[in-house]
Amino acid sequence: MISELFERVHKEKPLVHHITNWVTIYDCANITRACGALPVMAHAREESGQMAAIASAVVLNIGTLTPSLIESMIIAGKSAHEKNIPVVLDAVGVGATTLRNEKALELLETINVDIVKGNASEIAKLAGRDVVTKGVESTKVEDDLFEISKNLAKAHKTTVVITGEEDIVTDGKKRYIVRNGHRMMSCIVGTGCMAASVIGAFAAVEKDYAFASASALVCYGIAGELAADQSRGPGTFKQNFFDEFYNLDNEKIRRLTNIEERHA
Repeated sequence: MISELFERVHKEKPLVHHITNWVTIYDCANITRACGALPVMAHAREESGQMAAIASAVVLNIGTLTPSLIESMIIAGKSAHEKNIPVVLDAVGVGATTLRNEKALELLETINVDIVKGNASEIAKLAGRDVVTKGVESTKVEDDLFEISKNLAKAHKTTVVITGEEDIVTDGKKRYIVRNGHRMMSCIVGTGCMAASVIGAFAAVEKDYAFASASALVCYGIAGELAADQSRGPGTFKQNFFDEFYNLDNEKIRRLTNIEERHA
């Protein structure tokens, strides 16, 4: 059950190593802590592999990528794989520039990525579709997102997460549709990056990465719904969002979960 997995995160307090972007790094650290896990951010090549080896999950985010940062990610990813530690790749901005497109694919092909997350156009671009991402914001994708995510999952033997009004999660065999969340979540910078951090925390304690990802998004979305009910705008929403996630409990999760499971 999702509530039981939520409890395991709080009980085990997994260490989530981030190599993430400078715009949202502070928020990613705070949301990791709010959901019961422990954050660490180690970007230097000289320590990224060692830090990954002692972590419970690794989250890689290319939001403010540089070639040297990609090198650190590859080192961390290989180190994590040696220890059977899950790696989450947040493909921020893929579809916007050649550098992002090439480096995201390099990560997918060079290291073992257990979960790849992005919005519709980011994931479609990784899957080889001719789409353009508007900076880091998703653009409309005409093709079937269910097929895109399934094919990408099978091609790279990974779990694919597409975030949006309805989140799609698939490992190529089963598929989850998560309908928790609120439109106000798109009004603040960093909700996508923070979602990857929460997915990392849940994957750290659950080896069924599709279920872990879907469960993380359910809890994350419920916190967003509860925060929106008492917010006047993006500023108060962000404050309330952290509080609601911190105060989330099993009763709220069981009552508000809105998820559908299907065969992929």
